Amino acid sequence: MPSKKGRVFSGIRPTGRAHLGNYLGAIKNYVALQDEYECVYCIVDIHALTTVEDTLDLRTNTFEMALDLLAAGIRPEETILFIQSHVPQVTELHTFLSMVTPLGKLTDLPTFKDKVRQNPNNVNYGLVGYPVLMAADITLYRTDLVPVGIDQAPHIEFTREIVRSFNYRYNTDVLIEPGMKNTEIPKVLGIDGKEKMSKSLNNHIEIAATPEETRKRIMQMVTDPQRIKRDDPGNPEVCNVFALHKIFTPQVDVDMIDVECRRAGIGCVDCKKRFAENLNQAFEPFRARRAALAAQPAQVHAILADGAERARALAEETMQAVRRAVQLP
Repeated sequence: MPSKKGRVFSGIRPTGRAHLGNYLGAIKNYVALQDEYECVYCIVDIHALTTVEDTLDLRTNTFEMALDLLAAGIRPEETILFIQSHVPQVTELHTFLSMVTPLGKLTDLPTFKDKVRQNPNNVNYGLVGYPVLMAADITLYRTDLVPVGIDQAPHIEFTREIVRSFNYRYNTDVLIEPGMKNTEIPKVLGIDGKEKMSKSLNNHIEIAATPEETRKRIMQMVTDPQRIKRDDPGNPEVCNVFALHKIFTPQVDVDMIDVECRRAGIGCVDCKKRFAENLNQAFEPFRARRAALAAQPAQVHAILADGAERARALAEETMQAVRRAVQLP
């Protein structure tokens, strides 16, 4: 087996069962990266605490996300998959990194301003320091590359700045500046056809939903807003359903829909029915694997425990070097 190109790290929030946006934006890429890189993937439950007030479902949501990752194709025998809070060294490194991070830099980040707009009544210390904890996640495992879309690039540059500040202050090279692996992350709109797919907006389609649940959600999808009647010609370029057809539907059928929609040869209802059929077919193997894993929760917990043990070994190696650099007694 050829050697891996380097180590990749990424974290995903435990929002429960993953939706189509999660899958296309992150999970699908996580699976593909395993073929070329040593991968470390983390379910970031501590990060989740910055924006949630009720944690009653946090454990369940974390387990559900683990099921989705494993069913999608994460291979725990070669990839480290674990829960963030199970590696306590991350909070220790977060504390050290916070000492070299200017407060003004944190409050100027666009992501912080977005979170303040979304959660004006819950602007907590953890939310301000979220990027520092993210930097700790990345650097703790001596990460070479972080897969990001173009809109996430500022996060990685921020991490690089923290690394430079830490290494300069403590006259060391213990922390590695991570590189970016740019990925094509499609913006997946929700069933409203306007906003990005999100559970908080209830405009999502869960990939683990039953075929019937999936069909119901798809039939609610907004298509071409200018197409009022069945006989009106459509415009596929502005249709959210057509955008997803291009991902899940064979090209010959995509070409047919493109032509027939424009001349009203196919209606929006038929278009959505075709998409529901194709989406259900695409995720049938995933749902079967997920059901099998869900029936063996002890096996899933064992996988996460093993991943945490392997992650802690990497983390402690880094932290020993960090403690020496800081010259703690």
